[in-house]
Amino acid sequence: MKGSKKSNIFFTRRSYKESVIKGLVIAATKSGSGKTTITLGLLAAFVQRGLKVAPFKVGPDFIDPGHHAAITGTDSHNLDGWMLSKNYNLNSFSRHTNGFDIALVEGVMGLFDGYDGKSEAGSTAQMAKWLGLPVLLVVDAKSMARSAAALVQGFERFDKEIDFAGVVFNNIGSRRHMDYLMEALEGNTALPCLGGIIRDEAIRMPERHLGLVTKEDHRIDEASMGRLARLVEDHMDVDRLLKNLPLAKTSTFPDQTLLSKEKRNVRIGVARDRAFCFYYPDNLELLESCGARLVNFSPIKDRHLPENLDGIYFGGGYPELAARELSSNIPLRREIREMSHLGMPILGECGGFMYLCNEMKDPEGNTFPMVGCFPFRTEMQTRLRSLGYREITTTLASPMGTVGLVARGHEFHYSGIADETEHTGMNRIFAVTERAGLPKEKTGFLKKSTLGSYIHLHFGSCPEVAESFVKSCLLFKKHRKVKS
Repeated sequence: MKGSKKSNIFFTRRSYKESVIKGLVIAATKSGSGKTTITLGLLAAFVQRGLKVAPFKVGPDFIDPGHHAAITGTDSHNLDGWMLSKNYNLNSFSRHTNGFDIALVEGVMGLFDGYDGKSEAGSTAQMAKWLGLPVLLVVDAKSMARSAAALVQGFERFDKEIDFAGVVFNNIGSRRHMDYLMEALEGNTALPCLGGIIRDEAIRMPERHLGLVTKEDHRIDEASMGRLARLVEDHMDVDRLLKNLPLAKTSTFPDQTLLSKEKRNVRIGVARDRAFCFYYPDNLELLESCGARLVNFSPIKDRHLPENLDGIYFGGGYPELAARELSSNIPLRREIREMSHLGMPILGECGGFMYLCNEMKDPEGNTFPMVGCFPFRTEMQTRLRSLGYREITTTLASPMGTVGLVARGHEFHYSGIADETEHTGMNRIFAVTERAGLPKEKTGFLKKSTLGSYIHLHFGSCPEVAESFVKSCLLFKKHRKVKS
């Protein structure tokens, strides 16, 4: 099913507020079906065909969007029906597809999996309907033949509002296996079969405890992009897929989540390297929209902080895999601790919070000194400690904002605080509930203006977080100038 390298599709350009592009959602029957591999292959194929592609990811994941960006050269933005409002999702999709030829949205889990078993909330299906995009269904056909048709038929009939672009099989064993699958579909489903990917361990993305290896540790180079593109060009009818995709109109919707940029002129350092690479692009964009200038630095390599910082943002990542290097960078650790003591607004999320604690025990059981803003020791464990959506309500004023601020995010980590009971006097500023509304233990630690938590908040759920953090940085800047 080899497709040509030239695109025969046409696109209409319109104004920012209303543009017309082609778009597609990649979904699967279940997690682990291969939708990320097929998404990356399609992204690479589209780029090689000369299309300008806007990538997106449904759900709170950081790793897949990183690989999207490595292939397309464009940030991949998260769309989420639980963390973010419908209007925020639609506005984000509209903003980040303006000027592009095609949008590719990778789903999460199975097509209909989401908030609970009773509704479509938070699912890929919900997002596909919000965006008005067709779905390409990925089916793991390993050890399946005629039963695959029953599976596809069930997905096709489950929600009549879903528009399917077709089905593609993954993990097929041979050409003969593909013939069986095609025969099974005939007369049993209306979905066109656009191809089948033969099982090949050589194209499997490496994994570790939080999912796929990040783009920082598994570089997708030109050769890798070529292999991914050939994978789908040789085994999928890409021409047919592109030709049959309908034009999708994107429009902006009324929402209070977009903040006007003010000339606050503050510099916020953002930790960016292989230890700290989990950031929602929206969070960084919202900080910039509030007037912040973001300055990247590496806690692994840089011996000193960038000059004239007014605040610091430490995202998540894999600091436990770079614990020795982070610990050995004593000058930088000392500077960060001194800035914290001076009252500089500092935000640490998950891995960033671990780095701001006193000590970290790595997966091999070695303990290393860290920054020491918080008195805790964090340690890696072999079992998952926490996973799921979280809603927080602030109970104390902080650089994030006033009391009563509500924001949403996600938590996913194997590490934990080993000695939390020894430090009961620490200020905890988050009242937390899970997505099901069940209360959890109060968390979020505040010391002076340094805030740390295992929760990755999406600022789009409460843009006041970004605005308050930038304002706190401005106050710190003014206070420091007065003292000097």
